[in-house]
Amino acid sequence: MLKPRIIPFLLIQNNGLIKTVQFKSEKYVGDPINAVRIFNEKKADEIIIIDKDPTLKNTDPNFRLISNLAEECQMPMTYGGGIKSVDQAEKIFTLGVEKISLSSGYFSNKNLVNKLVDLVGSQSIAITLDVKKSFLGKYEIFTHGGKIKVKEKLENVIKDIQMRGAGEIIINNISKDGMMNGYDISLLELVKPLIKVPLTFLGGASNVDDFRTIISKHPIIGLSAGSFFVFKGKLKAVLISYPKENILDFE
Repeated sequence: MLKPRIIPFLLIQNNGLIKTVQFKSEKYVGDPINAVRIFNEKKADEIIIIDKDPTLKNTDPNFRLISNLAEECQMPMTYGGGIKSVDQAEKIFTLGVEKISLSSGYFSNKNLVNKLVDLVGSQSIAITLDVKKSFLGKYEIFTHGGKIKVKEKLENVIKDIQMRGAGEIIINNISKDGMMNGYDISLLELVKPLIKVPLTFLGGASNVDDFRTIISKHPIIGLSAGSFFVFKGKLKAVLISYPKENILDFE
């Protein structure tokens, strides 16, 4: 049986590594290049790196930063942030990135997914969906750092993503972001039956039991986290950690 993928999630703003709480209250926590070095040493399975700036500022991806990150990274790396065209994606792949993630780029031009799948294959294309439960109890999708609500239903979007050939779906729960109070099991149980491609689930991890709870029922799912890997203790001192080969044995 395939082992679960345990994936650090790094969020970048103004070229620095930051952490947020429910996509707000940005806190600078260090140099992303240095964080990648540490995850190299700890032999992380893979890593997801999202840069907020290109989408929010409507600029091209920061190719120099991406190049520096990819050059340092010794594990499979997924990059997302401001990818809107085939040309941008091609350049990012030439820099050494194994996989790209689309979010707002998917919603603004869904045919981009088809073109990229034809170009590089499904395994190199992921779609990230940032979701939050409404007052009526329905999960809604947001883009641009949680600022713009997508009018389409989550279930329909998941179906469309797979129909277009994307090889991975990343589900990030906005309400759980930075809270460190456990994954949203109800969200996972809603989306898991709908998803036939690799799924990475993100938002809320606080301790090893949160990983164990998911893996006991869904042993090949990808589990990602941000705060869990960079903070330690109640005061949230910055200290990067990663599980050893035994998922229950942490450094």
